[in-house]
Amino acid sequence: MKHFIAASFLVPLLFAGCSSTRYGDPKGVETVNIDWGSTDLQTFSEKMVKSLLEAPQLAYLNTAGKGDDKRIIAYMGGVRNDTSEHINLEAVTDSIRTELLRSGRFRFVADSKGQNEIGDQVRFQNESGRVNPEMAKKFGKQLGADVVLYGTLSSIEKKKGRSLESAGTKTEDVYYQFVLNCVNIETGEIIWAEKGDIRKTQKTGLCG
Repeated sequence: MKHFIAASFLVPLLFAGCSSTRYGDPKGVETVNIDWGSTDLQTFSEKMVKSLLEAPQLAYLNTAGKGDDKRIIAYMGGVRNDTSEHINLEAVTDSIRTELLRSGRFRFVADSKGQNEIGDQVRFQNESGRVNPEMAKKFGKQLGADVVLYGTLSSIEKKKGRSLESAGTKTEDVYYQFVLNCVNIETGEIIWAEKGDIRKTQKTGLCG
Protein backbone atom coordinates (compact mmCIF):
# COMPACT_ATOMS: atom_id res chain seq x y z
CA MET A 1 0.00 0.00 0.00
CA LYS A 2 2.84 2.35 0.88
CA HIS A 3 4.51 1.64 -2.50
CA PHE A 4 1.26 2.39 -4.29
CA ILE A 5 0.87 5.72 -2.49
CA ALA A 6 4.47 6.67 -3.24
CA ALA A 7 4.05 5.80 -6.91
CA SER A 8 0.81 7.77 -7.11
CA PHE A 9 2.63 10.78 -5.72
CA LEU A 10 5.66 10.49 -8.00
CA VAL A 11 3.84 9.99 -11.33
CA PRO A 12 2.31 13.52 -11.43
CA LEU A 13 5.71 14.97 -10.52
CA LEU A 14 7.38 13.10 -13.36
CA PHE A 15 4.82 14.31 -15.89
CA ALA A 16 4.98 17.85 -14.50
CA GLY A 17 8.72 17.87 -15.13
CA CYS A 18 8.29 16.98 -18.82
CA SER A 19 7.15 20.46 -19.89
CA SER A 20 7.83 24.04 -18.92
CA THR A 21 7.05 27.49 -20.31
CA ARG A 22 8.81 30.77 -19.67
CA TYR A 23 9.22 34.19 -21.26
CA GLY A 24 12.53 34.91 -22.94
CA ASP A 25 14.33 37.92 -24.33
CA PRO A 26 12.79 38.62 -27.79
CA LYS A 27 16.19 39.95 -28.87
CA GLY A 28 18.05 36.91 -27.55
CA VAL A 29 19.86 34.68 -30.05
CA GLU A 30 17.61 31.75 -30.98
CA THR A 31 19.52 28.48 -31.47
CA VAL A 32 16.87 25.78 -31.13
CA ASN A 33 17.81 24.39 -34.56
CA ILE A 34 19.19 25.58 -37.91
CA ASP A 35 15.79 26.36 -39.42
CA TRP A 36 14.74 29.95 -40.12
CA GLY A 37 14.11 31.71 -36.82
CA SER A 38 13.54 35.00 -35.03
CA THR A 39 17.24 35.92 -34.95
CA ASP A 40 17.48 35.54 -38.74
CA LEU A 41 14.44 37.80 -39.21
CA GLN A 42 15.86 40.47 -36.90
CA THR A 43 19.35 40.29 -38.41
CA PHE A 44 18.17 40.78 -41.99
CA SER A 45 15.58 43.43 -41.09
CA GLU A 46 18.07 45.52 -39.12
CA LYS A 47 20.68 45.31 -41.89
CA MET A 48 18.21 46.41 -44.60
CA VAL A 49 16.81 49.29 -42.56
CA LYS A 50 20.27 50.61 -41.65
CA SER A 51 21.43 50.43 -45.27
CA LEU A 52 18.30 52.17 -46.60
CA LEU A 53 18.53 54.99 -44.08
CA GLU A 54 22.19 55.57 -44.98
CA ALA A 55 21.74 55.31 -48.78
CA PRO A 56 22.60 58.65 -50.45
CA GLN A 57 20.85 57.66 -53.68
CA LEU A 58 17.47 57.85 -51.95
CA ALA A 59 18.00 61.43 -50.80
CA TYR A 60 17.10 62.92 -54.18
CA LEU A 61 13.55 61.66 -54.55
CA ASN A 62 11.68 64.94 -54.64
CA THR A 63 8.74 64.54 -56.98
CA ALA A 64 6.20 67.19 -57.83
CA GLY A 65 3.19 67.47 -55.57
CA LYS A 66 4.98 66.58 -52.35
CA GLY A 67 4.93 70.09 -50.97
CA ASP A 68 7.02 70.66 -47.88
CA ASP A 69 6.99 66.99 -46.86
CA LYS A 70 10.06 65.49 -48.54
CA ARG A 71 9.82 62.02 -47.01
CA ILE A 72 10.21 59.13 -49.47
CA ILE A 73 6.86 57.57 -50.32
CA ALA A 74 7.31 53.82 -50.63
CA TYR A 75 5.28 50.74 -51.46
CA MET A 76 6.35 47.58 -49.64
CA GLY A 77 6.22 44.74 -52.12
CA GLY A 78 6.72 41.09 -51.38
CA VAL A 79 9.75 38.92 -50.67
CA ARG A 80 9.89 35.72 -52.70
CA ASN A 81 10.69 32.58 -50.75
CA ASP A 82 13.24 30.51 -52.69
CA THR A 83 14.04 28.24 -49.75
CA SER A 84 12.73 24.74 -49.04
CA GLU A 85 11.11 25.96 -45.81
CA HIS A 86 7.63 27.34 -45.24
CA ILE A 87 8.50 30.85 -44.02
CA ASN A 88 6.15 33.72 -43.31
CA LEU A 89 8.11 36.48 -45.00
CA GLU A 90 5.43 39.07 -44.29
CA ALA A 91 6.99 39.22 -40.83
CA VAL A 92 10.22 40.45 -42.47
CA THR A 93 8.55 43.10 -44.63
CA ASP A 94 6.35 44.23 -41.73
CA SER A 95 9.45 44.66 -39.55
CA ILE A 96 11.32 46.64 -42.22
CA ARG A 97 8.34 48.89 -42.96
CA THR A 98 7.71 49.57 -39.27
CA GLU A 99 11.31 50.60 -38.59
CA LEU A 100 11.46 52.81 -41.69
CA LEU A 101 8.24 54.55 -40.64
CA ARG A 102 9.63 55.09 -37.16
CA SER A 103 12.74 56.71 -38.64
CA GLY A 104 10.67 59.66 -39.88
CA ARG A 105 12.23 59.54 -43.36
CA PHE A 106 9.69 57.31 -45.10
CA ARG A 107 5.98 57.26 -45.79
CA PHE A 108 4.23 54.11 -46.99
CA VAL A 109 1.15 53.61 -49.10
CA ALA A 110 -1.07 50.64 -48.31
CA ASP A 111 -0.20 47.25 -49.77
CA SER A 112 -2.70 45.03 -51.58
CA LYS A 113 -4.35 43.88 -48.35
CA GLY A 114 -4.65 47.46 -47.16
CA GLN A 115 -6.06 48.55 -50.53
CA ASN A 116 -8.79 45.93 -50.25
CA GLU A 117 -9.71 47.25 -46.80
CA ILE A 118 -9.67 50.83 -48.11
CA GLY A 119 -11.88 49.88 -51.04
CA ASP A 120 -14.40 48.20 -48.78
CA GLN A 121 -14.53 51.23 -46.48
CA VAL A 122 -14.85 53.83 -49.28
CA ARG A 123 -17.67 51.87 -50.88
CA PHE A 124 -19.38 51.55 -47.50
CA GLN A 125 -19.12 55.29 -46.87
CA ASN A 126 -20.52 56.20 -50.28
CA GLU A 127 -23.03 53.43 -50.97
CA SER A 128 -24.48 52.32 -47.64
CA GLY A 129 -26.45 55.48 -46.93
CA ARG A 130 -25.20 55.39 -43.32
CA VAL A 131 -22.42 57.98 -43.57
CA ASN A 132 -22.79 61.76 -43.76
CA PRO A 133 -22.10 62.55 -47.47
CA GLU A 134 -20.00 65.55 -46.47
CA MET A 135 -17.67 63.25 -44.51
CA ALA A 136 -17.55 60.34 -46.96
CA LYS A 137 -14.09 59.80 -48.46
CA LYS A 138 -13.60 59.49 -52.21
CA PHE A 139 -11.28 57.53 -54.46
CA GLY A 140 -8.61 59.42 -56.38
CA LYS A 141 -6.70 61.19 -53.61
CA GLN A 142 -4.17 58.56 -52.55
CA LEU A 143 -0.47 59.30 -52.50
CA GLY A 144 1.62 58.10 -55.41
CA ALA A 145 4.61 56.03 -54.27
CA ASP A 146 8.11 57.05 -55.34
CA VAL A 147 9.65 53.60 -54.95
CA VAL A 148 8.83 49.92 -54.56
CA LEU A 149 10.73 47.63 -52.18
CA TYR A 150 10.85 43.92 -53.02
CA GLY A 151 13.25 41.05 -52.54
CA THR A 152 14.16 37.38 -52.36
CA LEU A 153 15.16 34.96 -49.63
CA SER A 154 17.17 31.96 -50.86
CA SER A 155 19.05 29.16 -49.16
CA ILE A 156 21.61 26.43 -49.77
CA GLU A 157 21.34 23.36 -47.55
CA LYS A 158 23.96 20.65 -47.06
CA LYS A 159 23.85 17.50 -44.92
CA LYS A 160 26.49 14.96 -43.98
CA GLY A 161 25.37 11.72 -42.37
CA ARG A 162 27.02 9.79 -39.58
CA SER A 163 30.19 7.88 -40.40
CA LEU A 164 33.24 6.38 -38.79
CA GLU A 165 35.24 9.36 -40.00
CA SER A 166 32.92 11.79 -38.18
CA ALA A 167 32.76 9.59 -35.07
CA GLY A 168 29.03 9.15 -35.58
CA THR A 169 28.27 12.87 -35.75
CA LYS A 170 25.64 14.14 -38.19
CA THR A 171 26.20 17.64 -39.65
CA GLU A 172 23.61 19.97 -41.16
CA ASP A 173 24.50 23.32 -42.70
CA VAL A 174 22.20 26.03 -44.09
CA TYR A 175 23.18 29.27 -45.79
CA TYR A 176 20.57 32.03 -46.14
CA GLN A 177 20.87 35.00 -48.48
CA PHE A 178 18.41 37.87 -48.31
CA VAL A 179 18.34 40.48 -51.11
CA LEU A 180 16.18 43.61 -51.07
CA ASN A 181 15.80 46.03 -53.98
CA CYS A 182 14.46 49.58 -54.20
CA VAL A 183 13.10 50.60 -57.62
CA ASN A 184 12.21 54.08 -58.82
CA ILE A 185 8.62 53.63 -60.04
CA GLU A 186 8.79 56.41 -62.60
CA THR A 187 12.02 55.31 -64.29
CA GLY A 188 12.11 51.59 -63.47
CA GLU A 189 15.69 51.99 -62.25
CA ILE A 190 16.97 49.93 -59.34
CA ILE A 191 18.43 52.76 -57.27
CA TRP A 192 19.41 50.71 -54.21
CA ALA A 193 20.05 47.06 -53.38
CA GLU A 194 21.43 45.28 -50.34
CA LYS A 195 22.10 41.69 -49.38
CA GLY A 196 22.62 39.89 -46.12
CA ASP A 197 24.11 36.45 -45.44
CA ILE A 198 23.74 34.00 -42.58
CA ARG A 199 25.26 30.53 -42.19
CA LYS A 200 24.20 28.08 -39.47
CA THR A 201 25.66 24.66 -38.70
CA GLN A 202 24.22 22.00 -36.44
CA LYS A 203 26.13 18.91 -35.28
CA THR A 204 24.25 16.01 -33.71
CA GLY A 205 26.00 13.22 -31.86
CA LEU A 206 24.93 9.61 -31.49
CA CYS A 207 22.51 10.42 -28.72
CA GLY A 208 20.66 12.98 -30.85
